[in-house]
Amino acid sequence: MPKIEPMILAVPKGRILKELLPLMKAAGIEPEASFFDDKCRQLRFATNVDYLELIRVRSFDVPTFVAFGAAHLGVAGSDVVMEFDYPEIYAPVDLKIGHCRMSVAAPRTLLKTEDPAQWSHIRVATKYPKITQRHFAARGVQAECIKLNGAMELAPNLGLCRRIVDLVSSGATLEANGLAEVEKIAEVSSRFVVNRAALKTRPSEINHWIRSFQEAVNAA
Repeated sequence: MPKIEPMILAVPKGRILKELLPLMKAAGIEPEASFFDDKCRQLRFATNVDYLELIRVRSFDVPTFVAFGAAHLGVAGSDVVMEFDYPEIYAPVDLKIGHCRMSVAAPRTLLKTEDPAQWSHIRVATKYPKITQRHFAARGVQAECIKLNGAMELAPNLGLCRRIVDLVSSGATLEANGLAEVEKIAEVSSRFVVNRAALKTRPSEINHWIRSFQEAVNAA
């Protein structure tokens, strides 16, 4: 019997990975021991499935690895999938983990004197410039985006801009920094994503993992 070519599953580092591991196990994927070693600098790992390997990358990089075919499968937040909007990516399964929302926020003091419905041209700090511009363009608002990778809540307090678009979970960080949510752009959760070309060339294996992850979600 011919050996099956390796298939790569890209998973995100950090908090989401902890939520993902039980679903992976339920889907039939168990990584090698070094995957769980915090001191290990390895980025590519074997699994109990002969042809399936894992790579562990930054969450923002998962869609790029999948879209360009370096990984056949991946797990990425719907926020990142929306931001990159790669046509090469198909996101068939909502894993129902990593729940939060993407929202517009501004200083509470600003909102006492300004009606967001009257905004026409604004400057916004965000990790998601494409989503932000699409959102405000749909409202007829011109948004100048300042790209930041973190600490978004500092931007209004330090005069970089007066509005931000960021992920919000409990809202405690916004509140602690004198900010308030203005409006929700989207609900966010993690998705099982696949490369469309790989789905055409290896439909049996990829459809197996789509079904396996969907069943794991349904059973959770």
